[in-house]
Amino acid sequence: MAEDKAATLPRKVYEKELLRLQTELVRLQEWVRAEGARLVVIFEGRDAAGKGGTIKRVAEHLNPRLARIAALPKPTERERTQWYFQRYVEHLPAAGEIVLFDRSWYNRAGVEHVMGYCTKEEHQLFLRQCPIFERMLVEDGILLRKYWFSVSDAVQQERFRRRLDDPVRRWKLSPMDLESITRWEAYSRAKDEMLVHTDISEAPWYVVESDDKRRARLNMIAHLLGTFPYHEVPPPVLELPERPASTGYQRPPRDLQTYVPDHAASL
Repeated sequence: MAEDKAATLPRKVYEKELLRLQTELVRLQEWVRAEGARLVVIFEGRDAAGKGGTIKRVAEHLNPRLARIAALPKPTERERTQWYFQRYVEHLPAAGEIVLFDRSWYNRAGVEHVMGYCTKEEHQLFLRQCPIFERMLVEDGILLRKYWFSVSDAVQQERFRRRLDDPVRRWKLSPMDLESITRWEAYSRAKDEMLVHTDISEAPWYVVESDDKRRARLNMIAHLLGTFPYHEVPPPVLELPERPASTGYQRPPRDLQTYVPDHAASL
């Protein structure tokens, strides 16, 4: 069945808790910066599972110089000849940085495998190498968290329908998204096989039930925060200086510059 509106978390409750969690995310960011830590968070799941909205809420109040989103396009011809993980390595964080992967190297275990964009041999090689690759990242000190957003077929279908009818979200819907409807079971089998090989103790998978987007966002952020022993880092002491007295500067006449028309006045 589609999303149960009655069971959806009330907006006021959601917004209050979201703001509290986002405040904690800012504290986490400052802890990462102060400790020189390197944090990678992977967001995976089916199309329309709520990954993008959650990433948006996670990053909303973070410093974009310290926390960035990596959403890689399809590989170039040159990248196709590289070691598969190579183009992702370029986006890993340096000390004090956070990288949020909006899809990741797990493309090979999902869409590439199901849609035939890689060979069976390439897929099997990925499943063998991925745990080794991730153990290397963790052994080198990277903090790696992996979240799988789980959505039911009925809810996914309803979200696709709403995107199709919404002009500001229509861009989110691609032919490949629609293709995923007819390959639901193939994606399910691919996900199950992926988890068998890559749900390792050094970098486990955490499944987020996401039929209710509000609950999913709060649950994921709360869980992420709970996986770190972070603490508040005292900010530097800042004092607003007194504005100095005028030295005679005069602003040029307004007619010498081109201003944006006041569209708001016509509303």
